[in-house]
Amino acid sequence: KAQCGFGETGVCCRICNMGPCRIDLVGDGPKKGICGADADVIVARNLIRMIAAGAAAHSDHGRDIAHTLHMAAEGSDYDVKEPEKLKEIAKYFGVKTEGKDIKEIAKKVAEKALEDFGRYKGLVAYPKRAVEQRQKIWKENNVWPRSIDREIVQIMHQTHMGVDADYINLIQQGVRAALGDGWGGSMIATDISDVLFGVPKPIETEVNLGVLEKDMVNIVVHGHEPTLSDMIVQASQDKELLEKAKEVGAKGINLVGMCCTGNEVVMRHGTKMVGNFLHRKL
Repeated sequence: KAQCGFGETGVCCRICNMGPCRIDLVGDGPKKGICGADADVIVARNLIRMIAAGAAAHSDHGRDIAHTLHMAAEGSDYDVKEPEKLKEIAKYFGVKTEGKDIKEIAKKVAEKALEDFGRYKGLVAYPKRAVEQRQKIWKENNVWPRSIDREIVQIMHQTHMGVDADYINLIQQGVRAALGDGWGGSMIATDISDVLFGVPKPIETEVNLGVLEKDMVNIVVHGHEPTLSDMIVQASQDKELLEKAKEVGAKGINLVGMCCTGNEVVMRHGTKMVGNFLHRKL
């Protein structure tokens, strides 16, 4: 098989150039890496670096969506489709809405959201949405994220050779970064996507490779965030583009989706999903 047994158990470390080091959990082989890291430390390092990568990807999605909201506030092809939801999330950032223009609210919310990515003091705002008991646990265990980006950087710092050899401390930082993503970047992305593109609703559509049409120009939207794909949905209905499709012998444009971005356009526009039966659950 292709999988590595040491990697599968998490006891292979290749963080520094003196490695990779492999720890033998059951035999008479090495019990520590060249830097002194034991199995617990190596597993913790590997795990939280995975958390850092995932948090970076999904939280960066939130950053881009917040930038898009800021663009919408200042005048662009994007607009606020759900003003009531915008007012709802404004209160979590401490933005006053009474008597204010919706564009003004959007700009302030976008700026407050972007601040949470690189704030130099205070704490990320959104975890305050959790129930009081949960907030208390986060505070008692010192895992409330200070800023979304900082916790990711902190992981890369702590897992560098010669920095942190306490697996409990490492896991604590992993939790802090995960909360910065789940209750920060990713939640910001979800809320502002609804504000910009509409609140999703249950919808019936079709799925599988059969949604591709032989006599149509097939376009598959696929990626990580809906900023571009939502515009492609609109473009696919443009009369001029439909005429161009007919000029080359097609009956029209068939827009379908795949994976994350596909799901975004399905739940807001009812487009079809190209893929296999696993997509039924999207």
